Amino acid sequence: MEHSVVSFQEIRPEQKADAGGKGGILSVLYQSGYPVPEGFVIFPSAFDGDKLLDSAWEQVLSKVNAMRSGHRDILLAVRSSALSEDSAHASFAGEFETVLQVRSNEELLAAIDKVHESAHSERVKVYSSVQGIDAAHAMAIVVQRMIRSELSGVLFTADPITGSHTRMVGNYVHGLGEQLVSGESDAHAFVLTRPKGIYKGPAEGKKHATALYAYASRMEAELGAPQDIEWAAAEGKLYILQARPITTLMPGNKDTYEWNDSLDGDFLWTNTNIGEAIPDVMTPLTWSVLRFIDEEQNIIPGYYIWSGNICGRAYTNISAALSLFPAVGVPIKLTLRKVSQALGQVPEGMTIPVYPFPRLQLLKEVIVKLTRFLKKLRKAAAYTPHHIESSPERCADLTLRIRNISSKQELLALWKEQLRPYVLTAWWSLLWGGRKYGDITYALNKKLTKLVGTEDTNLLLSNLRGSSGLASLGPVTGIAQVLRGDLSREQYLRQHGHRGPHELELSIPHPAEDTRWLDQQIEEYHRSATDVDALLAKQQRQYEEAWRRFEQRHPGQAARVRKQLAKASANAQLRESARSEFIRVYRVMRAFLLRAGELTALGDDLFFLYIDEVLDVLSDHREAVQHIPARRMTYNQYLTLPPLPTLIRGRFDPFRWAEDPNRRVDYYDATLPVAVADDAAALHGFAGAAGRIEGSVRVLSRPEDGAQLLPGEILVASTTNVGWTPLFPRAAAIITDVGAPLSHAAIVARELGIPAVVGCGNATARLRTGDRVIVDGGQGVVEIVDHHI
Repeated sequence: MEHSVVSFQEIRPEQKADAGGKGGILSVLYQSGYPVPEGFVIFPSAFDGDKLLDSAWEQVLSKVNAMRSGHRDILLAVRSSALSEDSAHASFAGEFETVLQVRSNEELLAAIDKVHESAHSERVKVYSSVQGIDAAHAMAIVVQRMIRSELSGVLFTADPITGSHTRMVGNYVHGLGEQLVSGESDAHAFVLTRPKGIYKGPAEGKKHATALYAYASRMEAELGAPQDIEWAAAEGKLYILQARPITTLMPGNKDTYEWNDSLDGDFLWTNTNIGEAIPDVMTPLTWSVLRFIDEEQNIIPGYYIWSGNICGRAYTNISAALSLFPAVGVPIKLTLRKVSQALGQVPEGMTIPVYPFPRLQLLKEVIVKLTRFLKKLRKAAAYTPHHIESSPERCADLTLRIRNISSKQELLALWKEQLRPYVLTAWWSLLWGGRKYGDITYALNKKLTKLVGTEDTNLLLSNLRGSSGLASLGPVTGIAQVLRGDLSREQYLRQHGHRGPHELELSIPHPAEDTRWLDQQIEEYHRSATDVDALLAKQQRQYEEAWRRFEQRHPGQAARVRKQLAKASANAQLRESARSEFIRVYRVMRAFLLRAGELTALGDDLFFLYIDEVLDVLSDHREAVQHIPARRMTYNQYLTLPPLPTLIRGRFDPFRWAEDPNRRVDYYDATLPVAVADDAAALHGFAGAAGRIEGSVRVLSRPEDGAQLLPGEILVASTTNVGWTPLFPRAAAIITDVGAPLSHAAIVARELGIPAVVGCGNATARLRTGDRVIVDGGQGVVEIVDHHI
């Protein structure tokens, strides 16, 4: 029969869960070499109801006697270690009983009984109810050698109030730590500032600061989250008594899909660009797929481009990326201009929190990942042309094979051997195309702006489609080709049917799945008298006029700039084609998931599992299915929220924010006082596409409402992606909350010669349908002429 009383050094990984929160982490720390006083865990199996079994008591005495033989006049601490305690979701700090300074066997048995019975206390029941946790707690108990502390303290490896990771904040008292947590003694505060652990506090604490900082930094890295650490000092030695996650700095609960990455600390988040690509609330399945793709190309620790998740909305942690530069000695402001081209401007007055990466540790980790990243990019450069050419046929073949698969095992094998590797191949091609386009376009934009100003620069960069056209224009120009008879309906759907406004949300069908979709687009095209060819011809004339002006002003640079424009055009076509084919491959995953839903009898419920859980279900491990109702409920709650701010700094509660009638929708900054939205007569954003026009506003929340957009109206939307482009030819101009000069919406607007101001932040809040505005796309300004009543 297995022992139900096990020492810290003997607890195996598979026993950790039964050791409870406290016992489990103490065993990990002890075995990892931290200075944890020796002790043991009494497992729940040692009890019959509330009574300790006689056989277990014998094991307890054996452990205690061994400890007594190594230390004279030993005192013991008996503490709770409930299985739900000190977890990532609830700390239960102080809710269960603790008994200190236990000496005799009689006192020890009484202490064990008292701690075990505290699981039934009223305060535990109330706390459990508030946390939404089952009040019937399985209880393990920790028995540990007590340290006769000269100093006892706590240290938070991140500021639990602001979420800042720059400061480790702590307190200590003289004597036992119970005086600190009970408030019986005044505590002395201190701070350890990263990345070097500089100590600020009373002089007597400084002698332990170096060791405490080293242990805390290592512990946070190894445990993967900010930690609340209990420590003690005695006879010149530092001891670690306990560690638990700082629950207020945990992003959430994956079981219920209650997830908010902004709660992880003081960071700056943006959905510019990514909000355009992923405008929907993500289902758990979609989020998990985007996360595994993100992890494939991750270079900076903890930095995810696509899969930062704030209550179902996709965000990028911009400060984590920018913090890389100060860590290696490059001022952050030198990187802002280039980053803003893709991720938008940071408002005046908003500062960027810098994560204090340790320089040497960061360099060591980043160099390894960067070497791998560049190697994969070089490989992608070689196979991308073939991938773009072969992708349509291969995706059609894979989709057909998936639909004909008749067993879960066969479907699982296809994912592992073919589909997953193919998705990553397409992703690396997209990264290669994006890098090629971004590098030259950023440099060319900067150069041309100095030579001819913003407006003519936009016009000169508006003809990147060349003679081949851009894949992102295909969904709209293709309809004109169908009407002219140059393209059959079947050909249109094969070429463009995978593109749409919701293309990265796997739970939503793409246009090729809806037999009525193309007919509706053609009908709307006729109704609005759209003439795409005329728009393209007009844009071509504007480009040629801008080029003539350039040649007249800078004849000596014309030849070189023309070559650079040609190169930018080729790279733009590469980028847009790579993106289109990535989406085509990505949408094959929907066919995979639909078939998995059929074979597992889960249907659409499958979209409320994570991708690893889907694979488990295909292997007949269905434990995760129990979480589907809670996740669906959370997802539906997220759908009730309005579009979240473009920029979010610090810890953000979107439900509380949504209740505020004076909320800003362009940005949220937890470090600044709440401000009432600006009522000035102008909106400012990025110069998306040149042109100046006055007209009436039509505010739309989704492209499916596009029939409401009348020809000549100015389209206002929170964000637009390729799924919105069939509406663009009807619009006199485009205004968005989210966007940047290199975003897809700006590119398409420039190609069609439609004035656009993108990244305004709060256009959908400030404007109402019927408002009269003047859009100056060349300067990035929207003047409000008249509010419609």
